Amino acid sequence: MDWDDIRVFLAVSRAGSLSGAARTLGVNHSTVFRRINGLEDRLGVRLFERHRDGYVPTAAGDEMRRSAERIAAEVDVLDRRVTGRDLQLRGPVVVTTTDTLAHRYLGPHFAAFHAAYPEVRLDVVLDTEFLNLSKRQADVAIRPTLAPPETLVGQRVAGIAFEIYAAPGYLALHGETGNLGDHAWLGFDEGLAHVEAAKWLRGAVPDDRVVFRANNLFALYGAALGGLGLAVLPCFLGDPEPGLERVPGLPAEVRSELWLLTHADLRRTARIRAVLDFMSDALRGDAGLLEGRGLED
Repeated sequence: MDWDDIRVFLAVSRAGSLSGAARTLGVNHSTVFRRINGLEDRLGVRLFERHRDGYVPTAAGDEMRRSAERIAAEVDVLDRRVTGRDLQLRGPVVVTTTDTLAHRYLGPHFAAFHAAYPEVRLDVVLDTEFLNLSKRQADVAIRPTLAPPETLVGQRVAGIAFEIYAAPGYLALHGETGNLGDHAWLGFDEGLAHVEAAKWLRGAVPDDRVVFRANNLFALYGAALGGLGLAVLPCFLGDPEPGLERVPGLPAEVRSELWLLTHADLRRTARIRAVLDFMSDALRGDAGLLEGRGLED
């Protein structure tokens, strides 16, 4: 049985649809359709029931999936261990991080890394969630978190401080009242409910004072800059912006941490080690900005 057929079969099983599998595999819908039909023809058995809302494995498909998942796990282990022996300072390194870090902070560090290691290509994947480094969806994670996954290894490089910010125009109109409940607030939607700032906001500000919600820190940043209300933002985003001012009142425990992580099997790969070491030095050098001391330094 062809390993590529197994990959396609697993992608359809996991996604429950041809289109979802196609997105995962980076191919078109018709390619997945042909591969599944061809696999079923060669095996002489139906692996999926076709329904209007997706593909559901048959009994034979369920049995095949259990075996295929074990095979895929072994292939992932083999891939990581073989890659971990790579001593060449060339080739791609997939880095996963957040859009806020990538757009407003990491760019100069990526440029400096390229100047130091021109044969190592950085492929950056932006996502609010941890990608699965065990399955090689990424090689290195640069993530804000207070609880990094136990399956990964790495280091905490700095704290990430948060403050309340507002536009000077908003403060001129509404004053700097000490009662935070008197202000209009820019809040987090359910996609960011796990963030410490969102947890604090839910307990500290009446829900009817939240006039705007977003699942993205850039949206909150833009709305605050436009004078819509108060927003809790990371200091590396708010402090360098001349159109925003800090507003006192946020407890110090509303924070996060910046972690640099990889899978244990990959940390000795030369090009991945180069990214980890270079970024560790670069990020530690920015601790003042990340920890909210940039205005004091």
